[in-house]
Amino acid sequence: MQFYFICVLMKRFLPVIIIPLFVSCSASRHFNPNKKFAKEALQQDYTLLRNILEEKHPSLYWYTSKDSMDIYFQKGYQAITDSMTELQFGWNVVAPLLSTIHCGHTSFLMSKDWNKFIKNRQIPSFPLRLKVWDDSMMVIQNLNTKDSSIKRGDFVTGINGLKNPEIIQALFKNMVEDGYSSNVNYSRLTTSFPYFHRNTFGLYQSYFVNFTDSNGIEKRTLIPFYAPVEDSVKLQIKEQKKAHQRVSRVKRLAMIRSVQFDSTSALIAINSFSKSHLRPFLNQTFRAVRKKKIENIILDLRFNGGGDINNSVLLTKFIRNNSFKVADSAYSMAKNFAPFSSHISNGFINNLGLLFVSKRKKDGNYHFGFWENHTFKPRQRNHFNGKTYVLIGGPTFSASSLFCNAVKGQENVILAGEETGGGWYGNSGILIPNITLPNTKLRVRLPFFKLVQFNHVEVKGTGVPPDVFIGTNWRDILKGVDTKVRVVKEMISNDYKKEVTQ
Repeated sequence: MQFYFICVLMKRFLPVIIIPLFVSCSASRHFNPNKKFAKEALQQDYTLLRNILEEKHPSLYWYTSKDSMDIYFQKGYQAITDSMTELQFGWNVVAPLLSTIHCGHTSFLMSKDWNKFIKNRQIPSFPLRLKVWDDSMMVIQNLNTKDSSIKRGDFVTGINGLKNPEIIQALFKNMVEDGYSSNVNYSRLTTSFPYFHRNTFGLYQSYFVNFTDSNGIEKRTLIPFYAPVEDSVKLQIKEQKKAHQRVSRVKRLAMIRSVQFDSTSALIAINSFSKSHLRPFLNQTFRAVRKKKIENIILDLRFNGGGDINNSVLLTKFIRNNSFKVADSAYSMAKNFAPFSSHISNGFINNLGLLFVSKRKKDGNYHFGFWENHTFKPRQRNHFNGKTYVLIGGPTFSASSLFCNAVKGQENVILAGEETGGGWYGNSGILIPNITLPNTKLRVRLPFFKLVQFNHVEVKGTGVPPDVFIGTNWRDILKGVDTKVRVVKEMISNDYKKEVTQ
C-alpha cells in the first residue's frame, strides 16, 4: 500500500482524518474503512448503547452521579451531527463517553472486520514512541530512523503548542481507568503513544516538538509524521510470521509466566491469570522453591492485567497465611441480558449460566453467592513462608489487584513499585461480554457484576498502593536496567548482609 500520496493532499500542519489513509480494495474485498454511517444509524447505535449501560452496567453511577451521567449521555448524542466513519464514531463519541464511567473494564473495541483489516499493517502516525510518567515524556524511539533531530533519551516538553499536561489530559479523556487510578493509562501511553495521539488529535504532516536534549538544552524542531514504506512493512510482517512460527508452545507460555532462580531469591513473573496453564506451573515452581530452600520470592505482577479469578485465588493460597474471601459483595443489577441478548456475545449461554450462579436478595440485586460466601484456606503443601516482594504497577489490574489486596499487610509480604491500575476498593467484572452495535459493529465491553473487595478500604477510587514506592528511573531505562527488580534485589541483599553480621 502506498502512503506517500497523502503528502500531496495535506496542507502543512493541517490535521487530516485517519481513514482516507487506507485503500480498502488492497486489504479486503468486502470491508471499506472509509465507509461513513448515516447520522440516524449512529444515533441508533448510541441510543442502544445508552439503554444497555443504564439497565445492565452494575456500577454506572459508582464514581459519576446519575445527573452527571445523563449530561454526558446527552453530550455524546449531540456530538453526532453528521455521518461518521467507524473510527470517528469510536474515538469522537464512544471513547469520551466511556471514560466518564471510570470503569477500567468498560472500554470500546473496533469491529471484528476492522481488526482483520488492520492486522499486520502499519499506518502513518506521530513518529515518536515515548516513556510517559507524571508530566514527563522521554523519547524511547524515533520511528523516522533517518531523522537525527531528536534522539532516544531526549525529553519532550510540548507538541504543536500544547504542553505535556495538556496533551496527557486530552489523551486521558479517551481512556478508561478504575476510579481515578491513572497509572494504567500512563503505561498504555508508554506502549502506544503514537496510536493514542493519532486517534485523539488526528494526523499532521509535520509536528513542532519542544524538547530538552541530553545536555539539558531546550530546543524546538519540526519533524515529519511517520509513514511506513510498503516494502519494509511487508518485510517486517514476513519476519514476524517467521518468528512466531519458530516460537514453540513452551516459549509462548514462558512469555506469560516464568521463573528464574539465583542464590538468594526466585523471580516469578506472572503476566496473566488467563490461558497460561498456571496451576501446574505454580505447583512446580513452589515445589522447586521449597526444595532449593529459597527464602525470598520476587513476584512480578507489573504486567498482569487479570483474568481468571480462580488462578488469582490459587496464587493467594501459596502466599497468604490465613483464610480469606474474595469479595464482601458481588452482584449484578439484572438476572440476565434480556431484552438485549442478541447484541451481547454468547448472550443465550450467558443468560443460562446466570440462572445458576446468581440469586436475587432483599436489596433487589442478583448476588454471586460463591464469591461472597466461600472461604479459601492457604495451601499446606509447598506453601511459601519466606519473604515475598510483589512488584506492582499501573497494568496490575482486575484479578491481580484482588491478589494484592488479599496479601497486603501480611508481615512477610512487601508490595513494591507503583500504585496498581486495578481498584483497591473493588471493580466491575467477573463476567465481561461484548456489546456489538448493530450498524457500526463497534464493540463495547460490558462488566456484569460489581465486586467489592473482601475487607475493603473505605475510600473508593485508588489502586492498591505499594508499601515501598519505586518510581521511574530514566537513566535505568536508557541502560536497559529493570529499576524495580534492581531495587528489590538490593533490599534482599542488604537484609541478607544484616543477618550474616548479626
